[in-house]
Amino acid sequence: MKTVISTLLGCLFLVSFASAQQLTNAQKLVLTTNEDSLNAGVAKNKTVISGYGSAYYQRNFNEQMSFATLERAVLFVGHQFNSKIAFFSELELENAKAGIGQENNGFTGEIAFEQAYLRFNLNPRQYLVAGLFTPRIGLLNENHLPVNFNGVERPLVEQVVIPATWRELGVGFYGRLRRLPLNYSIAIVNGLDASKFQHGTGLKDGRAEGQGAFANNLAITAAIQYFWKDFKFQVSGYAGGTNGLNKRKSDSLSLSYGMAALPVYMGEADIQYAHNGFAFKLLGTSISFPDAADVNKAYGNNTSKGMYGAYLEGGYNLLEKSRKMADQQLILFARYEMFDLNSATPLNAIYDGTEKQQHLIAGFSYLPIPNVVIKADVRLMHTGDENPELVINPSPSRVPYKTNNSFLNLGIGYSF
Repeated sequence: MKTVISTLLGCLFLVSFASAQQLTNAQKLVLTTNEDSLNAGVAKNKTVISGYGSAYYQRNFNEQMSFATLERAVLFVGHQFNSKIAFFSELELENAKAGIGQENNGFTGEIAFEQAYLRFNLNPRQYLVAGLFTPRIGLLNENHLPVNFNGVERPLVEQVVIPATWRELGVGFYGRLRRLPLNYSIAIVNGLDASKFQHGTGLKDGRAEGQGAFANNLAITAAIQYFWKDFKFQVSGYAGGTNGLNKRKSDSLSLSYGMAALPVYMGEADIQYAHNGFAFKLLGTSISFPDAADVNKAYGNNTSKGMYGAYLEGGYNLLEKSRKMADQQLILFARYEMFDLNSATPLNAIYDGTEKQQHLIAGFSYLPIPNVVIKADVRLMHTGDENPELVINPSPSRVPYKTNNSFLNLGIGYSF
C-alpha cells in the first residue's frame, strides 16, 4: 500500500494538478446554471428554477459488498423581488427516500433545506445575506455542484474535518475591493452544539442546519480571497461557542456558559491554479477544541481537542486543445488526502487509530457538456490500527478490521 501511494504521489507532483473546470469557470465568470444567473443579477425571469444531483455505485473490496444510491437531488427556487432584494433556496433529498424507517444498508434518507436566505444588494460590490446559508469555508462549501469537483465522492477532508455542506442561520456581509482583485466575507451564525458531537464524525453532528439551533451561543466566520494571474488564494476561519444551555443547566453539568462558552476554532487555507488544461488545488485545515475534556465529562462522547486535514489534487483536461470537442472536458485526476480526527486527545478520551487516515484517489471526469458529468475513480485507503477498547459487543459476522482497503466508484452528476 505504501509503495503504491509513494509511486502515485510521485506522478501527482510531476504532472501538477486539480479540478480544471472549477477554477477556470470561476475566473471567466461562466454562468452555467439559472442560480448563477440570479446570483449575477442577469436572470431573464423574476422566479428561477435550478438544481443539481448525483448518483453513484461503490464497491468495497474488504467487505466484498457493492451499493448504489441516488446520493442527492436538489431543487433550487429563487426570486428577484427588485434590483436590491432576492431570495435563494435549495431543498435537498438525500438517498432517494426519507421518513421513519427509510434506512437501507446504512443509507439514511433526509429531506432538508440546504439554503433559504434573502440577499440585499448594497451596491455593485457589496451585499448582505440573512437566513440559512453556507458560509465561505474551504473550497467545497460554496462550490459543491457535482460538475465542480473531481471524484465520485466529495473530498473527504471537506466532509469529515470541514463538515461541508455546512449551513447555519445567521447574517453575512460579502464584498470585493474596488482596486484590488480581493474578495472578503464575514458572518455571524448560530454556534455548534457540543452535546451532539460524536466520536469519529468531528464537528458534523453538532450542526443545527436551521433546525431549532441554540442561539445563546454564537459563532463568527470570515474569509479572504485573492486572485493573481492563474492563481486563487483563500484563507478562512471559524470561532464560536458550543454550549447553548442556560446557566442552571450548564452548572448542573459543570460546564461554562455564555455566547462563546466551550469555544471551537477552525482555520483553513487553500490555493488553486489553472492554465492550459492543467490545474491543481491544495487545502489544509486545523481544528482546536480546548475544552473537550469538560464535554467528555458531561456527555461521555469521546471528543477530541485537536483535528487536522489536508489534500492535494490535480488533473489535466485531455480535450483542452481539441477544436472538434472544445465544449467537452475529459479530466484525468489524482488526489491525496490525509486527516486525523483525534490528533490531540484529552486524558478522558480514547484514541482511535482508525480515525487517522490517508486516501489516494485517481480517475477521470468526463463532461460532454458543462452541466453533465460522468465519473469513475479508485480510492486506496490506509488507516491506523483499531483500538480494542472501542470494539463493544461486535457482531459474530463482523469482518476483521484491516488498515488497508480499496474502493471502486462510478457516478453521474448534473446541474441546470
